[in-house]
Amino acid sequence: MPRRPVTHGGRRVDLHAHTCFSDGAHTPEELVALALGRGLAALAVTDHDTVESLPYARAAAGVALELVPGIELSSAQQGMDLHILGYYIDPQDDGLRRRLESFRLERLERVREMAARLGALGAPVDVGEVVSLAGHGVVGRPHLAEVLVRAGHADDADDAFRRYLGSRGVAFVPRPAFRPDEAIALVHAAGGVSVLAHPGPGLVDSVVEALVTRGLRGIEAWHPQHSPATVRRYEALAERLGVLVTGGSDFHGPGRSADLGEMAVPVRVMASLKRAAGVAG
Repeated sequence: MPRRPVTHGGRRVDLHAHTCFSDGAHTPEELVALALGRGLAALAVTDHDTVESLPYARAAAGVALELVPGIELSSAQQGMDLHILGYYIDPQDDGLRRRLESFRLERLERVREMAARLGALGAPVDVGEVVSLAGHGVVGRPHLAEVLVRAGHADDADDAFRRYLGSRGVAFVPRPAFRPDEAIALVHAAGGVSVLAHPGPGLVDSVVEALVTRGLRGIEAWHPQHSPATVRRYEALAERLGVLVTGGSDFHGPGRSADLGEMAVPVRVMASLKRAAGVAG
């Protein structure tokens, strides 16, 4: 039985959702239709390291749904994954598109390296099948995991990540270095607002404070990984640092963590986000 959305009263927004152009299950058109069906006031499409879904999502939304053009940039620092959300970016920004093309090539090379390791370990996969599975989107470990399962080398995606593809897996290859301050700068150069995605309960405040000194504009407080106490902690930290709070379901598809619109993100967060982005309305 699906879980009922929790709300503050009034309409809700979801500022973190993925399509099949990265690692989500739905097309942009399907995601917009789902948002409309849930009665959302606004939806941000934030695919990993790509903006290719945004024209399709914008066309599907039309005037029926307020669509926030976004992205989630994968970055790391001192062994920590620190993803940066970018809101109201210009998808046509030359600098952004050049960097995203570099990401695409880096991801493809990483998959090839992991596939070579898998072959040496007696679990061969067809790289062409992995790339085909990604379709129009950026290729990544979830696609490799699915091919491992199809080939009978893993019981399911969790098993594939645990034994082969996770950070402790025998075929793991780390991403090329890309720091969160670089991601923040890339978002701002594309006219967007940078927000730290799902910092989690274990991240120390000093890491967030350091990112704010490098220009970070907000913290994602509402997220499926965050308990009510963690939400309150990040709301208080954002107020102390003078930055925004945002939130979303981090929706990827049915049965994968929270459902679209399930997080209690009130529509009032849009006003602060729009002011930061210089967007009317």
